Amino acid sequence: MCCPAVASATTRPTTPEARTAPAAATVPLSIARAADGGARDVAITIDDGPDPVWTPKVLDVLKGYGVKATFCMIGTNAGKYPDLVRRVVADGHRLCDHSVSHDMTMDKKPVAYQERQILDAKNTIEKAAPGATVDYYRAPGGAFTPDSRRIAARHGMRPLGWSVDPEDWSRPGTSAIVAAVESGLPADPTVLFHDGGGDRGETVEALRTLLPWFVEHGYAFTFPVRTAG
Repeated sequence: MCCPAVASATTRPTTPEARTAPAAATVPLSIARAADGGARDVAITIDDGPDPVWTPKVLDVLKGYGVKATFCMIGTNAGKYPDLVRRVVADGHRLCDHSVSHDMTMDKKPVAYQERQILDAKNTIEKAAPGATVDYYRAPGGAFTPDSRRIAARHGMRPLGWSVDPEDWSRPGTSAIVAAVESGLPADPTVLFHDGGGDRGETVEALRTLLPWFVEHGYAFTFPVRTAG
């Protein structure tokens, strides 16, 4: 077992329609930052993978606590590791487009470039896991533009932000990641973590601590809001 026994995590059920929403489904242009549910619902999001070392470890921890998350995948990584995309889907998690190459200057580039980055990544992720849909688009660094939001929404992907960022990407230490989350939670939070971009051992250990902490404090796990809010 990867995880010690704790009270069972609650994951808010999603309808079959929500899980298999067609790519052309109408979604708002606004950036989603809230979990879908009430004030004590939390959405876990995982960025920059899939990674052959860290994504399986993150998946194991999530599975150990019965938690579903949203994985924001970089297109080049999804193309390299399609088996991990399929495992994410098989484990019941949702998919999010995080652009082809995580270009942090995308918001300064022409619209045609932004469109290629968004749609090529979407196509690569969906090719890796036939039949799966990509429900969200998260801009690299959160640098959305009106054009990128329109492109994403037109293709059924809700622009996705976050409301809690423990900056695990900077590897501040497991205790610092945990403290940043526990001390900075708004209502219905969407929390940002990373499984790609370097050594994510601190993130894995932080999740081992935080997932049962959420349960002990009365939170249920859900996905980010997609079609409302």
